[in-house]
Amino acid sequence: MLKFTSISFITILFFSCANQTDTSKKNSSNEPITPTEAVEISKSQTILNEAILAHGGNLYDSAHYSFDFRDNTYQFKNEGYTYEYSKTVTRTDTIIKDILTNDGFNRLVNNVTTLLSDKEKESGVGAINSVIYFATLPYKLNDKAVNTIYIDSIQIKDQSYDVIEITFDQAGGGEDHDDEYYYWINKENKKIDYFAYNYSVNNGGVRFRSAYNSRVVDGITFQDYINHSAEVGTPLNQLPSLYEAGELVEVSKVLTENVINLK
Repeated sequence: MLKFTSISFITILFFSCANQTDTSKKNSSNEPITPTEAVEISKSQTILNEAILAHGGNLYDSAHYSFDFRDNTYQFKNEGYTYEYSKTVTRTDTIIKDILTNDGFNRLVNNVTTLLSDKEKESGVGAINSVIYFATLPYKLNDKAVNTIYIDSIQIKDQSYDVIEITFDQAGGGEDHDDEYYYWINKENKKIDYFAYNYSVNNGGVRFRSAYNSRVVDGITFQDYINHSAEVGTPLNQLPSLYEAGELVEVSKVLTENVINLK
Protein backbone atom coordinates (compact mmCIF):
# COMPACT_ATOMS: atom_id res chain seq x y z
CA MET A 1 0.00 0.00 0.00
CA LEU A 2 1.28 3.47 -0.80
CA LYS A 3 0.40 6.00 1.70
CA PHE A 4 0.87 8.73 -0.59
CA THR A 5 -0.32 5.29 -0.99
CA SER A 6 -3.24 5.26 1.50
CA ILE A 7 -6.89 5.58 0.53
CA SER A 8 -7.98 7.01 3.87
CA PHE A 9 -9.73 10.38 3.32
CA ILE A 10 -9.25 11.84 5.92
CA THR A 11 -11.23 21.91 8.47
CA ILE A 12 -9.93 25.18 12.75
CA LEU A 13 -9.75 26.69 15.94
CA PHE A 14 -8.63 27.34 19.50
CA PHE A 15 -9.03 26.88 23.25
CA SER A 16 -7.08 24.82 25.75
CA CYS A 17 -7.29 22.24 28.47
CA ALA A 18 -4.66 20.89 30.86
CA ASN A 19 -5.63 17.20 30.80
CA GLN A 20 -2.64 15.45 29.19
CA THR A 21 -4.31 12.10 28.59
CA ASP A 22 -7.66 13.42 27.40
CA THR A 23 -9.12 12.03 24.20
CA SER A 24 -10.82 14.39 21.78
CA LYS A 25 -13.15 14.46 18.83
CA LYS A 26 -13.20 17.42 16.54
CA ASN A 27 -15.02 20.35 18.08
CA SER A 28 -16.58 22.16 15.16
CA SER A 29 -15.27 25.62 15.97
CA ASN A 30 -16.35 26.82 12.54
CA GLU A 31 -19.91 26.91 13.86
CA PRO A 32 -21.06 29.81 16.08
CA ILE A 33 -20.97 29.07 19.80
CA THR A 34 -23.54 30.77 21.98
CA PRO A 35 -22.68 31.88 25.55
CA THR A 36 -24.58 28.88 26.93
CA GLU A 37 -22.47 26.37 24.98
CA ALA A 38 -19.41 25.62 27.10
CA VAL A 39 -16.82 24.04 24.82
CA GLU A 40 -13.71 22.55 26.38
CA ILE A 41 -11.00 21.49 23.99
CA SER A 42 -8.46 18.89 25.07
CA LYS A 43 -4.70 19.39 25.13
CA SER A 44 -4.30 17.18 22.08
CA GLN A 45 -6.79 19.24 20.09
CA THR A 46 -5.18 22.50 21.22
CA ILE A 47 -1.77 21.29 20.00
CA LEU A 48 -3.29 20.18 16.70
CA ASN A 49 -5.02 23.53 16.23
CA GLU A 50 -1.72 25.31 16.86
CA ALA A 51 -0.03 23.11 14.26
CA ILE A 52 -2.72 23.86 11.68
CA LEU A 53 -2.31 27.57 12.38
CA ALA A 54 1.48 27.34 12.02
CA HIS A 55 1.21 25.52 8.69
CA GLY A 56 -1.28 27.97 7.14
CA GLY A 57 -4.36 28.32 9.33
CA ASN A 58 -7.43 29.78 7.70
CA LEU A 59 -5.50 30.36 4.46
CA TYR A 60 -6.31 26.72 3.68
CA ASP A 61 -10.01 27.56 3.56
CA SER A 62 -9.57 29.58 0.34
CA ALA A 63 -6.36 28.06 -1.00
CA HIS A 64 -5.80 27.22 -4.66
CA TYR A 65 -2.46 25.56 -5.39
CA SER A 66 -0.83 23.34 -7.96
CA PHE A 67 2.11 20.98 -7.40
CA ASP A 68 3.82 18.00 -9.01
CA PHE A 69 4.13 14.59 -7.38
CA ARG A 70 5.74 11.61 -9.11
CA ASP A 71 5.39 13.10 -12.60
CA ASN A 72 1.71 13.96 -12.15
CA THR A 73 0.22 17.39 -11.52
CA TYR A 74 -2.23 17.94 -8.68
CA GLN A 75 -4.42 20.90 -7.78
CA PHE A 76 -6.53 21.69 -4.74
CA LYS A 77 -9.02 24.54 -4.59
CA ASN A 78 -10.90 25.24 -1.37
CA GLU A 79 -13.81 27.62 -1.01
CA GLY A 80 -15.02 27.22 2.56
CA TYR A 81 -16.75 23.86 2.76
CA THR A 82 -16.55 23.21 -0.97
CA TYR A 83 -13.48 21.90 -2.74
CA GLU A 84 -12.14 20.74 -6.07
CA TYR A 85 -9.16 18.39 -6.27
CA SER A 86 -7.61 17.21 -9.50
CA LYS A 87 -4.86 14.97 -10.81
CA THR A 88 -3.53 15.35 -14.36
CA VAL A 89 -1.54 12.61 -16.07
CA THR A 90 0.10 13.62 -19.36
CA ARG A 91 1.18 10.94 -21.80
CA THR A 92 2.45 11.20 -25.35
CA ASP A 93 -0.91 11.88 -26.99
CA THR A 94 -3.29 11.56 -24.04
CA ILE A 95 -4.19 13.80 -21.11
CA ILE A 96 -6.09 12.12 -18.30
CA LYS A 97 -7.63 14.44 -15.70
CA ASP A 98 -9.37 13.14 -12.61
CA ILE A 99 -11.56 15.66 -10.77
CA LEU A 100 -12.98 15.23 -7.28
CA THR A 101 -15.49 17.68 -5.79
CA ASN A 102 -18.19 17.67 -3.13
CA ASP A 103 -20.51 16.39 -5.86
CA GLY A 104 -18.45 13.37 -6.87
CA PHE A 105 -15.66 12.06 -9.09
CA ASN A 106 -15.14 12.37 -12.85
CA ARG A 107 -12.43 11.38 -15.29
CA LEU A 108 -11.72 13.25 -18.50
CA VAL A 109 -9.60 11.70 -21.25
CA ASN A 110 -8.58 14.39 -23.73
CA ASN A 111 -11.44 16.52 -22.30
CA VAL A 112 -14.06 13.79 -22.84
CA THR A 113 -15.86 12.36 -19.81
CA THR A 114 -15.18 8.64 -19.37
CA LEU A 115 -17.58 6.08 -17.92
CA LEU A 116 -15.97 4.29 -14.95
CA SER A 117 -16.81 1.27 -12.84
CA ASP A 118 -17.35 1.70 -9.10
CA LYS A 119 -13.97 0.12 -8.46
CA GLU A 120 -12.25 2.54 -10.84
CA LYS A 121 -13.97 5.48 -9.17
CA GLU A 122 -12.93 4.29 -5.71
CA SER A 123 -9.34 3.92 -6.86
CA GLY A 124 -9.35 7.35 -8.51
CA VAL A 125 -10.80 9.03 -5.43
CA GLY A 126 -8.20 7.40 -3.20
CA ALA A 127 -5.33 8.37 -5.47
CA ILE A 128 -6.28 12.05 -5.32
CA ASN A 129 -7.29 12.14 -1.66
CA SER A 130 -4.15 10.53 -0.32
CA VAL A 131 -1.79 12.86 -2.16
CA ILE A 132 -3.70 16.06 -1.32
CA TYR A 133 -4.13 14.87 2.26
CA PHE A 134 -0.41 14.47 2.88
CA ALA A 135 0.61 17.54 0.86
CA THR A 136 -1.64 19.75 2.99
CA LEU A 137 -0.91 18.25 6.41
CA PRO A 138 -2.13 19.00 9.01
CA TYR A 139 -5.17 20.71 7.46
CA LYS A 140 -7.44 17.66 7.22
CA LEU A 141 -6.65 16.40 10.72
CA ASN A 142 -9.61 18.38 12.03
CA ASP A 143 -12.18 16.42 10.05
CA LYS A 144 -15.11 14.95 11.95
CA ALA A 145 -13.92 11.34 11.74
CA VAL A 146 -10.60 12.17 13.43
CA ASN A 147 -9.84 11.39 17.08
CA THR A 148 -6.84 12.86 18.90
CA ILE A 149 -5.00 11.73 22.03
CA TYR A 150 -2.10 13.50 23.73
CA ILE A 151 0.70 10.95 24.19
CA ASP A 152 3.82 12.55 25.59
CA SER A 153 6.52 15.19 25.39
CA ILE A 154 9.86 13.87 24.06
CA GLN A 155 13.10 14.97 22.47
CA ILE A 156 14.37 13.96 19.04
CA LYS A 157 17.85 15.15 18.13
CA ASP A 158 17.82 17.61 21.06
CA GLN A 159 14.56 19.23 19.91
CA SER A 160 11.41 19.07 22.07
CA TYR A 161 8.19 17.68 20.64
CA ASP A 162 4.60 17.15 21.66
CA VAL A 163 3.35 13.76 20.51
CA ILE A 164 -0.28 13.22 19.53
CA GLU A 165 -1.99 10.09 18.29
CA ILE A 166 -4.54 10.23 15.48
CA THR A 167 -7.14 7.52 14.89
CA PHE A 168 -10.29 7.48 12.78
CA ASP A 169 -13.92 6.54 13.20
CA GLN A 170 -15.14 3.79 10.92
CA ALA A 171 -17.92 6.11 9.74
CA GLY A 172 -16.26 8.73 7.57
CA GLY A 173 -12.75 7.45 8.22
CA GLY A 174 -12.22 5.85 4.83
CA GLU A 175 -11.24 2.34 3.81
CA ASP A 176 -8.17 2.45 6.06
CA HIS A 177 -9.95 3.82 9.13
CA ASP A 178 -8.16 1.35 11.41
CA ASP A 179 -4.72 2.85 10.63
CA GLU A 180 -2.95 4.57 13.53
CA TYR A 181 -0.85 7.73 13.26
CA TYR A 182 1.60 9.55 15.53
CA TYR A 183 2.61 13.16 14.92
CA TRP A 184 5.64 14.80 16.52
CA ILE A 185 4.97 18.55 16.65
CA ASN A 186 7.87 20.91 17.22
CA LYS A 187 7.27 22.84 20.45
CA GLU A 188 9.05 25.94 19.14
CA ASN A 189 7.52 26.50 15.70
CA LYS A 190 4.45 24.21 16.12
CA LYS A 191 5.15 22.43 12.84
CA ILE A 192 5.17 18.71 12.08
CA ASP A 193 8.75 17.49 11.81
CA TYR A 194 7.94 13.77 11.96
CA PHE A 195 4.96 11.49 11.63
CA ALA A 196 4.44 7.74 11.55
CA TYR A 197 1.68 5.27 10.83
CA ASN A 198 0.90 1.59 10.72
CA TYR A 199 -1.43 -0.15 8.32
CA SER A 200 -2.88 -3.61 7.91
CA VAL A 201 -3.55 -4.06 4.17
CA ASN A 202 -1.06 -5.91 1.96
CA ASN A 203 0.27 -7.81 5.00
CA GLY A 204 0.72 -4.60 6.97
CA GLY A 205 3.55 -2.16 7.50
CA VAL A 206 5.04 0.61 9.63
CA ARG A 207 6.35 3.89 8.23
CA PHE A 208 8.19 6.85 9.78
CA ARG A 209 8.55 10.11 7.85
CA SER A 210 11.00 12.90 8.58
CA ALA A 211 10.32 16.32 7.08
CA TYR A 212 12.86 18.35 5.15
CA ASN A 213 12.87 21.18 2.60
CA SER A 214 10.13 22.96 4.53
CA ARG A 215 9.11 26.15 2.75
CA VAL A 216 6.29 28.66 2.96
CA VAL A 217 4.51 29.51 -0.28
CA ASP A 218 2.31 32.58 0.16
CA GLY A 219 1.52 31.70 3.77
CA ILE A 220 1.09 27.91 3.50
CA THR A 221 3.83 25.46 4.46
CA PHE A 222 4.83 22.65 2.10
CA GLN A 223 7.31 19.95 3.14
CA ASP A 224 9.10 17.01 1.59
CA TYR A 225 9.63 13.80 3.56
CA ILE A 226 12.07 10.93 3.79
CA ASN A 227 10.04 7.76 4.17
CA HIS A 228 11.45 5.03 6.43
CA SER A 229 10.18 1.55 7.18
CA ALA A 230 10.31 -0.58 10.33
CA GLU A 231 9.39 -4.16 11.09
CA VAL A 232 5.68 -4.91 11.08
CA GLY A 233 4.35 -4.61 14.60
CA THR A 234 6.89 -2.05 15.79
CA PRO A 235 5.09 0.30 18.20
CA LEU A 236 4.96 3.83 16.83
CA ASN A 237 6.35 5.32 20.03
CA GLN A 238 9.59 3.39 19.52
CA LEU A 239 10.27 4.83 16.06
CA PRO A 240 12.06 8.05 17.11
CA SER A 241 14.71 6.14 19.07
CA LEU A 242 15.15 3.69 16.20
CA TYR A 243 15.45 6.64 13.82
CA GLU A 244 18.12 8.32 15.94
CA ALA A 245 20.01 5.03 16.15
CA GLY A 246 19.95 4.67 12.36
CA GLU A 247 17.98 1.45 12.53
CA LEU A 248 15.15 2.43 10.17
CA VAL A 249 15.36 1.68 6.44
CA GLU A 250 14.90 4.55 3.98
CA VAL A 251 12.46 3.40 1.30
CA SER A 252 11.62 6.56 -0.63
CA LYS A 253 11.47 10.33 -0.74
CA VAL A 254 8.08 12.03 -0.87
CA LEU A 255 8.54 15.20 -2.90
CA THR A 256 5.97 17.93 -3.43
CA GLU A 257 7.55 19.85 -6.30
CA ASN A 258 6.87 22.96 -8.39
CA VAL A 259 4.37 24.41 -5.92
CA ILE A 260 2.41 27.30 -7.44
CA ASN A 261 -0.20 29.54 -5.83
CA LEU A 262 -2.93 29.84 -8.49
CA LYS A 263 -4.96 32.57 -6.80
